[in-house]
Amino acid sequence: MKAPKPKIPITKPLVWLLTTGFFMALFFAANAYAGEITILYTGGTHAMLYPCNCPKEPDGGIARRAALIKELRQKYPACLVLDSGNFFAGGLLDEYTQNTQLDKKRTIINLKAMAMMGYDAVAVGDAEFNFGKEFLLENIDKSQLSFLSCNINFSKFLPSLVKEIAGTRIGIIGLTSPKAMQKAGGLKFIDPKLALTAQVDELKKEGVKVIVLLSNLEGAQNQGLIESIKGIDIIIEGSGSDEQPFEKIADTLIVRATRQGRRLDKLTFLLQEDKITDFKVENLRLGDEIKDDPEILLVLPKCFRDANCRQGGVEGSCKDPGENNASCVFEKSPAIKLLVITASKCKTCNTYDVVGSLKKHFPGLDISYLSYPGRKAREIIRESAITALPAYLFGAEVEKDRKFAQFKGNLEKKGEYYLLSPRASGITYFIDRKEEKGRFDLFLSLFNKDSSKILEVTREFNPGLHFLAIEKEGEFDAAAGQPEAEEYLRAVCVKKYYPQKFWDYVSCRAADINSSWWEDCAAGLDTHKIKTCARGQEGQALLRENISTNQEIQVLFGPVYMLDNKEIFSTKGAPSKEELERIIGKR
Repeated sequence: MKAPKPKIPITKPLVWLLTTGFFMALFFAANAYAGEITILYTGGTHAMLYPCNCPKEPDGGIARRAALIKELRQKYPACLVLDSGNFFAGGLLDEYTQNTQLDKKRTIINLKAMAMMGYDAVAVGDAEFNFGKEFLLENIDKSQLSFLSCNINFSKFLPSLVKEIAGTRIGIIGLTSPKAMQKAGGLKFIDPKLALTAQVDELKKEGVKVIVLLSNLEGAQNQGLIESIKGIDIIIEGSGSDEQPFEKIADTLIVRATRQGRRLDKLTFLLQEDKITDFKVENLRLGDEIKDDPEILLVLPKCFRDANCRQGGVEGSCKDPGENNASCVFEKSPAIKLLVITASKCKTCNTYDVVGSLKKHFPGLDISYLSYPGRKAREIIRESAITALPAYLFGAEVEKDRKFAQFKGNLEKKGEYYLLSPRASGITYFIDRKEEKGRFDLFLSLFNKDSSKILEVTREFNPGLHFLAIEKEGEFDAAAGQPEAEEYLRAVCVKKYYPQKFWDYVSCRAADINSSWWEDCAAGLDTHKIKTCARGQEGQALLRENISTNQEIQVLFGPVYMLDNKEIFSTKGAPSKEELERIIGKR
């Protein structure tokens, strides 16, 4: 067995790309380049003032961000600080929204902090209209920030601006999502393509060498603009994609800001003959090792909500939230018993993350563990009608905790215990399912972007493949709609009539699932027989049988794997062969 690949330590910045020859170019060919330029960027922060309430990496916060920006500006003088929009609080994407009054206060403080950090430009996003046009315009007048939008015809917004960095004229354009029209109070919007084309042409006439677009549009829309508008060198999005923080399309580099400002994103690039030749993208953690900027702390209230009050892992109460005199009050947490039952045979059962999260909610937890099929564990499982493990059982004293009222929606009363709902904790091991040693099942959507790689890795383990479809009123449906459901009807018919060709067929389809030419993957098969089967009751019966296990164990998303008909686990993307072998053994 090969040793697993080493993981990048989370205590260090995550470097997502370092093009070949970057350091060689930087240190040995500097004279051939216009200079190294750094852009620090954020987007989609939604006025997140404090570190996130995350079980892992509780990072972020404007005080840490300000401290790191100050440090990096000293280290990299040729530096821009930009935001792609949606830095106002409120709205559906603001996980920390409370009420209009407090959300407005949070927005005003965020604007003050961004001005203190010296942002060079910010794009107007649709979230900037969450409290109406007048609130936005009022705070633009009070702010020192440059608000950019080339597709809103209004004097308060600059369509673009030019900055000279390291002897290079850089043009910065803002683009607002048309979704803002519903909240913008009658402001005139211009077609994004027409507005952007005009700005790119204008900046080129002014001798700008690099054009940066701060886009509030979604990824597919930006890619469409690239195809029709030439001359955009960098697009900064606020999509918050941790899986794909950048991509290069033709001559345009697209970078995506980390959601909620949990990290400070950094792009460093070199120019040669007015073209970006080498670049490096980094997502810099805003962890607790960064000391809060003292100037930001002067304008930042102590708290807006209880979750902002943490001390030694204990959460307190926020008094006078959002006010200058806001304070955190800490009371001794009551002792609460938590019984955790897990299965001794379970290879993938992991209670660490859930227990860690529960400790943050209930610092006074007194935790004990039982192993199934031990006698005591069996008794409690029977009395509490528990069907899957791990199980997390609170003692009745949890009712006395001040957080019980807001948390009880995640609990189910089971005799003398409160069971943490499997919806909240997840499940790994089914108690009542019959063990079938050696059985291995894969639940997968062929429309998953990693499906081709997943099928390639799992093929030699010979899994039973279950498609992620559902049946409603005699009709089949799937996440990608009718095309996906029809794909599965054909696939189950291929499996019945050509079982030796089944895996080749689904692997071929997964490699180019959006192609309608499915016959190209059916070479040597009777496509007429497959069509007849798929369109009739035979195909429906076959697919109904294929997805029956999904319904039994309520699998809705993938990839999910089931081992021995008892134990389920999932992976983020495609696993490696070595990872699967460690869990299920060699086949």
